[in-house]
Amino acid sequence: MTKRIVITGSTRGIGNGLAREFLKRRCQVAVSGRSAARVDEVVAELGQYYGEAKVCGTSCDITDPEQLQELWDHAAAAFGGVDVWINNAGISIARQPLWEQQDGDLDALVNTNLTGTLLASKTAIANMVRQGHGQVWNTEGFGSDGATQPGMAAYGATKRAVRYLQKALRKDTSDTPVQICTVSPGIVVTDLLTGDYDLTSEQWEKSKKIFNILGDHVHTVTPWLADHVLATDKSGGRVVWLTRRKAFARFMTASFRRRDLFADIEGA
Repeated sequence: MTKRIVITGSTRGIGNGLAREFLKRRCQVAVSGRSAARVDEVVAELGQYYGEAKVCGTSCDITDPEQLQELWDHAAAAFGGVDVWINNAGISIARQPLWEQQDGDLDALVNTNLTGTLLASKTAIANMVRQGHGQVWNTEGFGSDGATQPGMAAYGATKRAVRYLQKALRKDTSDTPVQICTVSPGIVVTDLLTGDYDLTSEQWEKSKKIFNILGDHVHTVTPWLADHVLATDKSGGRVVWLTRRKAFARFMTASFRRRDLFADIEGA
């Protein structure tokens, strides 16, 4: 089904992969990111492949309510409305004990991953209520299910909050035409995953072993995610790539499946 889709943080990584997959499925997509130059570059590239009428984009800092409304207005003007809004934008910071992390980094993390998600959800829902329909998708990450690891207190807390937010928004929107859904991409090889590691450290070597068992590339995960997002037609829908059953099966077969998802990154 053709849908009009906004994806925050879609100039790279999972967001960009989703944009491409939705365009392949004849949807119209609005991309966004903080860099106006990068947004223009991505829009031009995608427009060349999928048609200029299918893609638009504008820069957007999701911690700024005015810029979020401008993103909605830009997409609505280009496509005549927005059917799906995906809150994908997020950041990570260095994996360190909380007391060793920089105050500025913590502030940016919470502002983007939590406050930005709140503001973006507010913007999308308010406009969809006026429009008369729509789906808002929020993206889970490490910590959403309560899992913990050393150095992940702050990041995990922001993602745990997303799980609560989804439950609360479903109640808030129960008498509206807006659906609240969740997408969980699992462990995906992106800058967000590797950017907070020292790739020469012992910590990275330990983590890499797990990532090579449970992780996947963007181009592997996003086609499946796009198909299931488009197929979801009710509030409370959850699209989960790395289920517990899949994770268990991968650990059981790990000795037979030698993978190196990071060869290109470490060899760069």
